[in-house]
Amino acid sequence: MRHPVSRLRTRALAVGLALAASTLVPVGSAGAADQYEWAALGDSYTAGVFVGDPQPALGDASRDGCDRTTNAYPDVVERELAEFPPGRFVSLTNVSCGAATIADIATAKQTPISPVQPPEGGWPAVAPQTERAGLGDQTDVVTIGVGGNSLPFGGILLKCLEQGVAGKSCRDHYTNPPEGEESIEDKLARVQDEYIEMLANVHQAAPNAKVITVGYPAVLPDSGSACNRLSLTEVGSITHADVDWLRDDVLKKLNSTIRQVTDFFGDRYVDVYSSSVGHDACQPADTKWVEGICGDAENYWPSKLPGTLLNCAIIGKRATLVHPNAAGHANTAAHVERAIRIALLER
Repeated sequence: MRHPVSRLRTRALAVGLALAASTLVPVGSAGAADQYEWAALGDSYTAGVFVGDPQPALGDASRDGCDRTTNAYPDVVERELAEFPPGRFVSLTNVSCGAATIADIATAKQTPISPVQPPEGGWPAVAPQTERAGLGDQTDVVTIGVGGNSLPFGGILLKCLEQGVAGKSCRDHYTNPPEGEESIEDKLARVQDEYIEMLANVHQAAPNAKVITVGYPAVLPDSGSACNRLSLTEVGSITHADVDWLRDDVLKKLNSTIRQVTDFFGDRYVDVYSSSVGHDACQPADTKWVEGICGDAENYWPSKLPGTLLNCAIIGKRATLVHPNAAGHANTAAHVERAIRIALLER
């Protein structure tokens, strides 16, 4: 088997040459005289989905089904960077979108799936996030938090719930998958390839920008035995062995893949996993930074999701599906803010 670093280098070189051959990269100096331009790209872990007031507000004609919220880390960071340095502020363009995949960042249109007041006929497709953000040679900083939906982590989690109810092993399912289904190793290899292509496209779209990637927090505890399998406010029926597998062989390896590709491009990776250990979905309510399958959310967020049997209303909760709460976003914001400050000081 080819060494992962060699494989990454070969893939990145091929993508880079193809992009270079297809178009000339514009040359220019980033940023307007009185402000820095920051674009936030990503999935639901960036958008926020249920941690604050919707952006745009409920009833606004410009709502797009992406579920961005006011307490998500981009909004928190923007408030902290209102003026940096004195006399020059940071202008945020946040186009993150719940359920976004890696492809949706730069190459694919996405059809949002927000369960909050969808229009008749569903949400219309939105353009790739690099296009929506208007990336160009004036963009100073781009932050990207994406990757989980490309595995997809949510789908794996649901399969683990099903396997747990049936007394079966989710790990076995993805280690030796049925014919026609990817193994976890194949999924991670594909994600690496997609992430390489995505970062190459972002650099092409914003040639002068500092690019910062954001990893995923500690969703699961250091020991699966910390989880109560009877509790939907944690991770439900997933076996303790599968919790350990999800943590080590899925989430940590996803973060490692993102970091490796980021380092290869010479970009900055923000580790939010280390600081969030001990604040996972299986902790008490006043300690967790990640809500469980069911959890606390703003009143507009539903307890039932279309197309699923999950009904969190029976325990007085909402369908949070293992996403960061406001405290989790505050922690991510602290690390992203620091990374942006460093990036701007390096300009």
